[in-house]
Amino acid sequence: LGVQLFLHQTQRIQFVEVNDTAKIQCSSTENLEGGNNMFWYLRREGETPTCIKRCWDDQNVSKFACKHETHSSTLEISTIQKTESGIYYCAYKYSSYLIFGNGSTLIVGDSYTKSSWVMLLVPFPRDSQVTGAANLACVIHGVSSPVHVSWSVSGELQEQGLTRSLKAKDGSLTLINHISVPMDTWTSGKNFTCEVKFNSSGSSVKKSTRYPAAPARECSHYIVPLAAGAGLLLLVVSLSLVWTLCPSTLGFQPRVSAPPASEEPQ
Repeated sequence: LGVQLFLHQTQRIQFVEVNDTAKIQCSSTENLEGGNNMFWYLRREGETPTCIKRCWDDQNVSKFACKHETHSSTLEISTIQKTESGIYYCAYKYSSYLIFGNGSTLIVGDSYTKSSWVMLLVPFPRDSQVTGAANLACVIHGVSSPVHVSWSVSGELQEQGLTRSLKAKDGSLTLINHISVPMDTWTSGKNFTCEVKFNSSGSSVKKSTRYPAAPARECSHYIVPLAAGAGLLLLVVSLSLVWTLCPSTLGFQPRVSAPPASEEPQ
């Protein structure tokens, strides 16, 4: 379309306390012309994005306010509440199109509840010759609002995973955040860690795992020789017993001592 304007939101994740003022920034590669064509959208978990602010209408502001500079626009949300947690997107009307930013996740208050827990789901152990990708999922159950999920592989941070959400009848959320990695990375024995942050306190829950079939695969080199040796030993013992107890059945005559020399032939 020949559009050269790009919007970028540098704050990918932001924690704020209830009743504080949140500030979400959006920068542009071009002049925003006073921000008259700037919009802000909010996407809550399990919902479609909705427009919450048109920046040209800044009169009698009580909740949302737009602050503009030449190449940036900032959305200020006063006395923010937990229900306003979600992903905020800036958008600019360029000709007849809306150009969106990459989004900023805003977490208000503490998402942790008494029923919260975190669990990792990993692929079933496979043969090392299987090619393709391995999918790992971090399940966060029983939270009241969004959380921040990050992945690391042996200490190295990875790209953020994709999150899906399920809403229970009591309003609590179950979030499923998953990543896809090459199969050789998964089977390399590295540690995969999912870290979940529920609030701004800095404390988090970490769950780690690694490819479970790696130790078993080392032992598999000895399974075949041991099985063959056990089978051979069992065969030898069986033949020995048959030879001792039932020699005639095999077509051989029993081995007996020679008669004494003084005895006459019978």
